[in-house]
Amino acid sequence: MKRLLLSALVLALSTSPLITSSISYAKEAAKETKDPRREKLIGNILKNALETYHYRALKINDEVSQKAFAQYLKKIDGSKQFLTKGDIKELETYQFAMDDEMVSGDYTLIEKALEMFKKRTALAEGMRKEAFKKQFDFNGTEQVEVDPEKRDFAKDENSLKENWKLIFKQATLNKYLSLIDEQSDKPMRSIKKPLSKSAKKLPPVKKLTDVEMRAKAHDSVSKRFQKIFDRLAKEDRDDQLDNFYNSVTAVFDPHTTYLPAKKKEDFDIDITGKLEGIGAVLQEDGSYIKVVQVVPGGPAWRQKDLEADDTILAVSQGAGDSVDLTDMKVDDAVRYIRGKKGTEVRLTVKKVDGTRKIIPIVRDEIEVAASFAKSSVLQYKDTDAKVGYIQLPKFYRDFENSQINCTDDVRKELERLKKANVDAVVLDLRNNGGGALEDARLMSGLFIGKGPVVQVKDHTGKIEVLENEDPAVFYDGPLIVLINRFSASASEILAGAMQDYGRAVIIGGDFSHGKGTVQAVLNLNQGPLLSMFGPTMGALKVTIQKFYRVTGASTQYKGVMSDIVLPDIFSYVESREKDLEYSLPWDQIAAKSFNKWNKFSYNLPGLKEKSAVRVKANPRFNKIVKNVDYLNKKKKDTLVSLNLKQVQNEDVQNKKMAEELKMDEEDKNLLVTNFEDSLKAHENIRPGDLKKWSKDFEQRKEEWIKSLRQDAVLEESVMVANDILKNIKPKKTASAK
Repeated sequence: MKRLLLSALVLALSTSPLITSSISYAKEAAKETKDPRREKLIGNILKNALETYHYRALKINDEVSQKAFAQYLKKIDGSKQFLTKGDIKELETYQFAMDDEMVSGDYTLIEKALEMFKKRTALAEGMRKEAFKKQFDFNGTEQVEVDPEKRDFAKDENSLKENWKLIFKQATLNKYLSLIDEQSDKPMRSIKKPLSKSAKKLPPVKKLTDVEMRAKAHDSVSKRFQKIFDRLAKEDRDDQLDNFYNSVTAVFDPHTTYLPAKKKEDFDIDITGKLEGIGAVLQEDGSYIKVVQVVPGGPAWRQKDLEADDTILAVSQGAGDSVDLTDMKVDDAVRYIRGKKGTEVRLTVKKVDGTRKIIPIVRDEIEVAASFAKSSVLQYKDTDAKVGYIQLPKFYRDFENSQINCTDDVRKELERLKKANVDAVVLDLRNNGGGALEDARLMSGLFIGKGPVVQVKDHTGKIEVLENEDPAVFYDGPLIVLINRFSASASEILAGAMQDYGRAVIIGGDFSHGKGTVQAVLNLNQGPLLSMFGPTMGALKVTIQKFYRVTGASTQYKGVMSDIVLPDIFSYVESREKDLEYSLPWDQIAAKSFNKWNKFSYNLPGLKEKSAVRVKANPRFNKIVKNVDYLNKKKKDTLVSLNLKQVQNEDVQNKKMAEELKMDEEDKNLLVTNFEDSLKAHENIRPGDLKKWSKDFEQRKEEWIKSLRQDAVLEESVMVANDILKNIKPKKTASAK
């Protein structure tokens, strides 16, 4: 059996535990009927593969089963809306049996859960019919706790019925408020640029009276829940098996997942980058769909309004009727968000500060060129220093065409900057979720020459040291590396190496994401024994290795700590590795001998002191601090009123605060030059498109300059570079262990 699983695609790139929830969606595989032989075989293969290949080397026993059972409850009723305490008590009979059921193929827990849900779905459907007989009154004092972690399962059926009344009422109020937003001209001001000519022309939003909006909200929410309950009543067995298996894998670590056939196809599309949609990674968060990551180069990334931690409440096709996504599975939500290139989708989003916003996005393929390395020369007014800036959104590499890779592109950008006679370089790895491990190694070599870059330890304890073999240093001047809590994996390897060698000053948030693990995808459809079932077995994405810095410290969990810590606008987002349940712990192994950077040294205490003075006096950083404090407070306010006037008053306050804390000021003292060749580098221009391309390129240039001038962290990094150049000191050769 072990030989069967050795064909694997090794990955070191995913920062999200739900990579299959990105906004791409495979064609659904044909629904499979119950096949005990196939289900038993999958269970045994997964058990064997997890115990054999996973880094943690856990045995699937009663202890793992009990933990997996808690995960299973979260997957089948994470919002605590369907099951009662009595139901939970009945299901707990099987909490120590999940390991045995994987081996026997007798999934009694699934059968019991399906039976319960049919009963509870019928109860909820009955409540829907009763509750929507008349319109809701939004003048009362009722409140709803929207955080499942802060509420318990209903004690009995009567409590369950009362809960559903409030759920229906809140959903209708949200829909009514969304319709009010749609009728307003204000939300549409979020469109930053005209739609492309390829975008489908759509009619304007039809104006409705208040009575019509209330009636529409009432009817559409009722129909939505009817569809939800109808779907749940016909719950697919393979979906339940998916929940079962992934409850077990979740106990190993958040990046280990079973990919059933339809999600394996989705994963294959995702990893090749051949996507059409808006370019975002989503996950279910209780009753809601939450944005985990905006994919570099995608339409949402270019549009700028959608951000990590946004909650998507509803979606519409252009000016069409919106569909409420509350209580919808993420795979079903994706069906509404994905669509043909050139068509417009409008997302009704709730920001962390409580404001609602309609975000129009034109679907497109992920624009690969937009995620390639780009550079500029930056110079602060009235200063002599010219600072080179390189933005690297991800560590890309085309394994079929080795000429396309980020290391060669960064080398080309460095060459451009050297010709422009820059005095220092800033390498921007913020929001870079990683990518090809090979390029983390090779790119490090551009700055340090020959030496170890990272250590990799596998599940057997074997340690491999990845080294840069080229003794030549391509760029040997002052270097700053920018990171934030979305800098992960390969980004952390490069930043960690630069810090350990004393080669660069690391600037950014308090620390990076902290993902120091490697996954492999094991195809379960291989071998003569499995071919009888066709391509229905799926795959297992399993964590097999862990990264360690040359000092021996793991990049897992703690990430890379900045030398100069700046206020981070995303510090309120709880999506780091340390925030994920069952993430692998930090540890360390033996350090490797390496020669520290010997050309010059940075006076870190002096740099930190000067930076702190500037940051304290910078109104943009003060605004970031206020913004983060406000958002952290709002995240804790999870008790929601169902009183219309109170909610509208809160909306007014939220919008007022959002306007006050808006981060759109440009620092026009920052001069941005020498970037046109870089922006053109990966453009594929056909002769007939030259006129249109020239117009679009002018717009992209303006957006590039504006984005850099609005970046307070980048502004401060240029000032730090000036400080470095004033006080740079030659250094004697040293070695370190």
